[in-house]
Amino acid sequence: MNLDHPVLSSLLPVVLLIFIGFVAGKAKLVRGESVRDLSNLVFLVLTQALLFRTMSSVHIEQLDFKPVMQYFLVAGSLFVAMLWLYGSNSRASVLALASIFSNTLMIGVPLIGLAYGQEGQVLLFTLISLHALVLLSAATLVLELQVAQEQAALSGERRPIWRTVASAIRNAIIHPVPLPILVGLAYAQTGWGLHPIVDRPLALLGSAFGPVALVLVGITLALTPIGRQLGLALRLSLVKTVFHPMLMLAAGWLLGLRGLHLAVMTVAAALPIGANVFLFSQRYRKEEDAVTAGVAVSTAMAVLSVSAVMAVLPLLPA
Repeated sequence: MNLDHPVLSSLLPVVLLIFIGFVAGKAKLVRGESVRDLSNLVFLVLTQALLFRTMSSVHIEQLDFKPVMQYFLVAGSLFVAMLWLYGSNSRASVLALASIFSNTLMIGVPLIGLAYGQEGQVLLFTLISLHALVLLSAATLVLELQVAQEQAALSGERRPIWRTVASAIRNAIIHPVPLPILVGLAYAQTGWGLHPIVDRPLALLGSAFGPVALVLVGITLALTPIGRQLGLALRLSLVKTVFHPMLMLAAGWLLGLRGLHLAVMTVAAALPIGANVFLFSQRYRKEEDAVTAGVAVSTAMAVLSVSAVMAVLPLLPA
């Protein structure tokens, strides 16, 4: 396998960015107490620009939702299973999200483009347009419900269930991830488009999201006692890069997906844990070390898992 192979050419820049952040962290170029501020910058500024700009050009009537809905059916089923396995609490929500949330943007876009061309990228962009909205919004709602229940249990206060649900829904919508997606999607339906004066700064901020988030993963990794998290990181990575694509391939085949649709959705499922999960864990302060290690380990494991998936797919009967 040479460096021009689509898997390596897509994954190695990600590995390099994490490594750069790791070196910066070890060299104390960024202090530990600054990591939270950097995380807020990425989550509350760069992510907002990226999500709003991405969704502001999405025209629902032009999208092919069938393969994407099947992808979410598989991801949702796996999320519920992992949520139950990890204990059905707020910690479990973050770990379950790490088991299903792929790095579709920074790794998926160049990988699918190199392997399957423009037609494959159109399918992936359809998935990307809903990926954060569906998975992060659902995880946010579940986690907000669990946090509300845990806080009620600690305080001894018994709130009516409808108030807990209403509060969780409100917190899930008025949230740094779903809100810009919903606003961007609503704006797209007006057909007005973004004026270059607005679009250019948003594009610059959005393009900074991937590199800065991955460098931040490396910095956090340098400050994390990785040895204590290695076992959990390996389990998360195995579920994300091995079990998730196997489940997607089997379910997609049974549900009638074939050819390019099946290939793109399966490769997307085989991608490593996305940096958004790292930011999600940082925001809620749940399993931060495990998710940080999981992003790094799953990125390394994806070299083998994605290669295996892309080798197996052409052998399937049409």
